[in-house]
Amino acid sequence: MNILCTSLYEQQLKTILENFAVEDLTATKKFKLYLDTILINLPTKANKYKKAQLFDDEDIKEIAHEDFNILFFIDKISNNYLILAILPKN
Repeated sequence: MNILCTSLYEQQLKTILENFAVEDLTATKKFKLYLDTILINLPTKANKYKKAQLFDDEDIKEIAHEDFNILFFIDKISNNYLILAILPKN
């Protein structure tokens, strides 16, 4: 089981981290470290996350982290987790 990230997710995360770093570098590092921990543990905890509200697909789920939702897709065919995007909560 692999965890893969889309280029959209990587670009969104980069922008978020750059904006955070302007205000508080220590908080930015903590945010990124916690986010990495969530993603590393995804294979063992994917079922605990709810279905994404934006999609009508049980294999697309979202993780709430601070003021953001991280969308991911469980690809059962290739046996991968694909991190799709990180979006601000509404």
